[in-house]
Amino acid sequence: MDVICNLATPADDPAIRRLLATNPIPGRITVTYEREPDYFLGCGVMGQFYQVVVGRRRPEGELVGLACRAIRPLFINGQVEQVGYLSQLRIDRNYQGRWLVPLGYRYIRELDRDGRAAGYITTIIEDNLQAIGLLVKKARGAIPKYQELARLQTLALILRRPKSIPASPYEIGRGSTATLKTVVGFLQEHGRAKQFFPLYTEADFDDSPTTLGFRIEDFVLAWRQGRLVGVMGLWDQSAYKQSVVQAYRGNLARFKPLYDLGLRLIGARPLPPPGRQIPFAYGNFICVVDNNPQTFGLLLRQVYNLAVERGYNYLMIGLAESDPLLPVARRYLHVPYYSRLYTVSWPDGAAWHDHLDGRVPYVEIASL
Repeated sequence: MDVICNLATPADDPAIRRLLATNPIPGRITVTYEREPDYFLGCGVMGQFYQVVVGRRRPEGELVGLACRAIRPLFINGQVEQVGYLSQLRIDRNYQGRWLVPLGYRYIRELDRDGRAAGYITTIIEDNLQAIGLLVKKARGAIPKYQELARLQTLALILRRPKSIPASPYEIGRGSTATLKTVVGFLQEHGRAKQFFPLYTEADFDDSPTTLGFRIEDFVLAWRQGRLVGVMGLWDQSAYKQSVVQAYRGNLARFKPLYDLGLRLIGARPLPPPGRQIPFAYGNFICVVDNNPQTFGLLLRQVYNLAVERGYNYLMIGLAESDPLLPVARRYLHVPYYSRLYTVSWPDGAAWHDHLDGRVPYVEIASL
């Protein structure tokens, strides 16, 4: 092989950002997931501990591959475990089809020997057939075992006019320093009901890389008879993470002018042209007592209206297909994106997958 893997340094930042910007993810909407102005600025969102692996061509040192291993505390079967997330896999188009991916996983396998992670998860977009074939269906060599856990739906809710708020027995409030302790305690108490819900602490909301760019005032809180029963937030990460449209495919490309006209007629903004960033924010920290759809519906409407007020085109909501909250979000006009959630394990870690119980998965898409 003419490639060697090692850990990235800040000096690699320009080359990493160039790799992301020139190697799009395929699909009906071909997108590049970019990290301007500094790749490392957003890494702390993925995990308190992270390692960025790069592949370099020898002898020039040209950067031709990228992957990230991030570790953060998640609720597993209701208890806190340190879980790894493998992401940001990119291979320069001139090196795709070679043995660079197994080479990278062999290096990550050595990093895993530090014992920091009890197990690993990852997601793959369904339209990325090349990645599914390489990593799941036709895995070979040093590539670890991918076992599917769930199908995830990310809904890009199309933002139009503010929606009316129906009468309800709830009181709606916003986050503040005075309520932060209560909110964090609520997330810890009720988040554990779902598999992979992140463990948040008060320190995570005190100018922390974990929630970079999120303001506690952007928590929307649902109270009932003085008791907190639901939490949701609005998080804009565009200052350090961008999704840029590169092309439209199939019917979406052929009928985009008609689609844009329809969007304008209903009060929404047209699809961004190729080369433009998608203006969106995440609806995140989704946590309600007993997974109550009514509570979630009211929170979602409030966050939707807040996103309209801020001028975004889309509100991104990510939920597993088995989540009873998903039908509530699907009532909104939306563009769906489908992905699969996997555990990833080497032979000595395969038992971690088998010990997972049947709780509904929750993957915080803003942290991916």
